[in-house]
Amino acid sequence: MPQRIIIGISGASGAMLGVRVLEAANVLGLETHLVISKAAELTFAHETDLRTADVKALAHTVHAIGDMAAAISSGSFKTLGMIVAPCSVRSLSEVASGVTTTLLTRAADVVLKERRRLVLMVRESPLHLGHLRSMVQATEMGAIVAPPVPAHYTGLATVDAMVRQSAARALDLFGLDAPGTVRWSGAQRPS
Repeated sequence: MPQRIIIGISGASGAMLGVRVLEAANVLGLETHLVISKAAELTFAHETDLRTADVKALAHTVHAIGDMAAAISSGSFKTLGMIVAPCSVRSLSEVASGVTTTLLTRAADVVLKERRRLVLMVRESPLHLGHLRSMVQATEMGAIVAPPVPAHYTGLATVDAMVRQSAARALDLFGLDAPGTVRWSGAQRPS
């Protein structure tokens, strides 16, 4: 059986995070299952030159946001887990409450109930107490909240390089080593 991973792209700013996760997962030979929220489709139009069809073409399988009968909505569909990149506060809140309204949050809920890895790349700032409480709830349920904060020690010069590094670090959380990941090697700057 191939190693499968679910990638959710929600409507938070930073839509390229999801694209870079998909690309890195493809390089690693993972079978990718993609679900994109309607808000994410709007975000692509505002933040990138990509069409939604371009993003969907990167995935092995694409699931419609409203298809609650999709394979990824069932715990019997084996996966390594799921990365939501970027993760909106709405998606985070649905996951934290266990009250899901879309396939994206249902798939995340299933990953948690099956005790698989769920990485939420939350994209919001500043945070109010409700956001923080949702992060705590999701963490207590087993999710990993991993905001895409740039690691300045890497010396990466472009926003895209920082986005690629954040995507690679999310895959690190699954024990997957994406090529090109810049790693801390001590007091000297990595080359």
